Amino acid sequence: MAKKQQEKSQQTMQELMDSAIELFGSKGFASTSVAEITDNAGYAKGSFYRHWNSKDELFLQIVERKFKQYRATRHGKVREAKNLEQAMNIIWDFLETIIRDKDWSAIFLEFTVYSATNEPVRKLMNKSDYRLSNKVFADLVRDHVETDFPPEKLGALNTALFEGYLIHHALGAEELSLEDIRENAIAMALRNGTRQGHLG
Repeated sequence: MAKKQQEKSQQTMQELMDSAIELFGSKGFASTSVAEITDNAGYAKGSFYRHWNSKDELFLQIVERKFKQYRATRHGKVREAKNLEQAMNIIWDFLETIIRDKDWSAIFLEFTVYSATNEPVRKLMNKSDYRLSNKVFADLVRDHVETDFPPEKLGALNTALFEGYLIHHALGAEELSLEDIRENAIAMALRNGTRQGHLG
């Protein structure tokens, strides 16, 4: 009996998360209410609050799950990389997956901006479960960095370029393409992180 209840609870949770993603994608995070999420999924509001204390908490769980899916494929590939250039290309393949998921990248950008004004959420968003943090990036490339340039700094620079591109793209500016950003991010990493780049 307990197993059935647990399965039902998991199903309710997943349906509410699916409903939230759909509404966040069409209306935006700020414009979507908890009541709309539950109505869209066919549940009472109480069902929402059995799983989450707030819309913020729900969204953080969605981000965490989404990033786990992305990372599952990325980590294995990075481990097989033979040098920094290959590792950087794998990381940017991963970042492009986020950008190409148009609704998701727009929601993520909106929530990132929102979290900047909400101290508890901002602290959580800086953790590695919710974004390509400097530490995660450093851990991915550390074995391939041949110079004393800090891998965390490479991570910070690449995260800034990626998140900057999301803003640039959301505003409809066309001066820079994703290919431009990727090419320059990788060139910067090679210039700072390889002996050959350091000499060049």
